[in-house]
Order: sequence, then structure tokens, then C-alpha cells
Amino acid sequence: MFKFKILISITIFSFLLIGTSSIKNETRELEKKINILIKNNVQKEKNLNEVQLDFYYLTSPLMIESKIKHLGVKQYIHMEYSKIFLSLENFMNIQNKHVMNQNLNEKKIQKK
Repeated sequence: MFKFKILISITIFSFLLIGTSSIKNETRELEKKINILIKNNVQKEKNLNEVQLDFYYLTSPLMIESKIKHLGVKQYIHMEYSKIFLSLENFMNIQNKHVMNQNLNEKKIQKK
């Protein structure tokens, strides 16, 4: 009788221990998948906001007409493709390079 109680206790404890670890592993995997999806969603929302801003600005006929009237038809120059940035990250990289070059030039001038 005493051995039977110990055997049942050990069996229940082992079952609960194994069940707990398997549930914990499954929840950890789900959390990882959720975090990956959240990161992807945030990136897509950023991209959507940038695209919407570009679309509204570039497709607004009033904006284009006002720019042409302000500059005049003869002075209006189409934007070169090299000046169009495909993402904010590209713009920030180039902007950082310009700032670093300016800082280096200022340091060189100060040394002279």
C-alpha cells in the first residue's frame, strides 16, 4: 500500500513536470513567432506611411502646379533619378556621410 502511494505520487509528479516543460516550450515558440510578426508589421506600417506621404505629395496637382508657377515653366527642372531616395534609410545614410565630411573639413580648417 505504501509503495503504491509512492508510485502514484512519482507518476503524477513526473507527468506534471513533463507537461509543464512542454507547455513552456510551446509558449516560448509562440512568443518568438509573435515578436517576429510584430517587427514585420511595424516595418510595413513605416513603409506604408512613407509611401502614402510620397503619394499624396507627388500626386497633388495643386502642389505641382504651384511649384511650376512659382519657378516658371522655363525654370522648372525635372528631378534626377539619383536624387530620389527609395527609403528613408538610404536618405539617412547619405545625410550622415555629408555631416561626417563636413565635420572632417571643419576640423581640417581649424587645424590650419
